[in-house]
Amino acid sequence: MQIEALRTFARSLGFDLLGVSPPTPPDWALRTYREWLAQGFHGEMAYMARPDRVARREDPSRILPGVRAIVCVAVNYYPGPPPPTATDPDRGRISNYAWGRDYHDWMLPRLEELAAHLRAATGGTARYRTYVDTGPILERAFAAQAGLGFIGKNTCLIHPRLGSWLFLGEILVDVDLPFTGPPIPSRCGTCARCLEACPTGALVAPYVLDARRCISYLTVEFRGEIPPDLRARMGNWVYGCDVCQEVCPWNRFARLTHVPDFRPASADRVAPLREALATMDERTFQEWFGESPVARIGWERLKGLGKVCAG
Repeated sequence: MQIEALRTFARSLGFDLLGVSPPTPPDWALRTYREWLAQGFHGEMAYMARPDRVARREDPSRILPGVRAIVCVAVNYYPGPPPPTATDPDRGRISNYAWGRDYHDWMLPRLEELAAHLRAATGGTARYRTYVDTGPILERAFAAQAGLGFIGKNTCLIHPRLGSWLFLGEILVDVDLPFTGPPIPSRCGTCARCLEACPTGALVAPYVLDARRCISYLTVEFRGEIPPDLRARMGNWVYGCDVCQEVCPWNRFARLTHVPDFRPASADRVAPLREALATMDERTFQEWFGESPVARIGWERLKGLGKVCAG
């Protein structure tokens, strides 16, 4: 199948980028992943270290026997700069990837449509699996291997013309496709703005993130009591964090997303008043955040974060 024809169809679905990677993770990604687990940087995300999940990340044929290619896609979700109210200490701040509709709900149906198109174009017998950051896939490594960008020192995938505000998705297929690329070497150079700007020191070295210190992890994945020394550095973030991407020079090229679903439905999605969070009931939570990624942590957790995260 012609890759350009597949790219054209992907663009018609709303994706901005498409590339094809070999189904074997690059050696550097495997080394980085194993070292990251050995250091305990995954924190309480125990599923990351489960032997069966590790085996599948290292060998995608354990997910789809006979896999021969991984189609990688990306869509720009940048909804624009935060409003002035985002720095108001009386408001809680939400990461811009969660300002609109849950990206899983937008991407998965389109990935399935792209996969069905690919299957029809290759004889109608291809088997496939689709993922949007929910499966045991080293997705940034595969996207980089497919030429969709390079891994920055903040560990994000960065496209030279779009920046890093990208949602990624993958299709594992058991048919031969031309691989794209080549991989783009890191273009961070001597820049260390992301490491210097991280409020909690989660970027412990270039290209190394200690999730246990990351505000995104602490507000989304972590369920315990946030250590006081970290809580004091979190500012008014109540869901996720954008600091290491906001300071990245490559994001000066970011353009507004063309997907209306990724834009905020209201100012309350961006920087809700902490007082409103403290008095929020479950009905109001569902009205404000029921279709956004924030829904995954639940209203009680968001209320608690609104109380402990100070500006």
